[in-house]
Amino acid sequence: MTANDFRELALGFDDAEESSHMGAADFRVGGRIFATLAHENLGFGNLMLSPELQQSLIAEAPEVFLPVAGGWGRMGMTHIRLAEASPEQLFKGIHLAWNLRVQKNDKSRSTRRKTQG
Repeated sequence: MTANDFRELALGFDDAEESSHMGAADFRVGGRIFATLAHENLGFGNLMLSPELQQSLIAEAPEVFLPVAGGWGRMGMTHIRLAEASPEQLFKGIHLAWNLRVQKNDKSRSTRRKTQG
């Protein structure tokens, strides 16, 4: 898979938009990032996952998924090796990241309504 495949899949999800963060392409839903191409030059896409989702993907395909180094990785930020990823693995990783962000956005909206109401 390639960075263009990553971009095309990420933008295929409902309400997904491409933006930029620190000079790198990112993908957002509801204005919040769910994936980036910040390490495209190293052959990686990045997925914003929970630590549990990250561990699940790594257990399934350690040759494709790995944690980002340091604290970001411990919080669930996950690299996907684009050249090694199958279309199904790339879709699954991006879908998990998008879905998690949608859930967090919905939860945040619900909490704001309760505190404002």
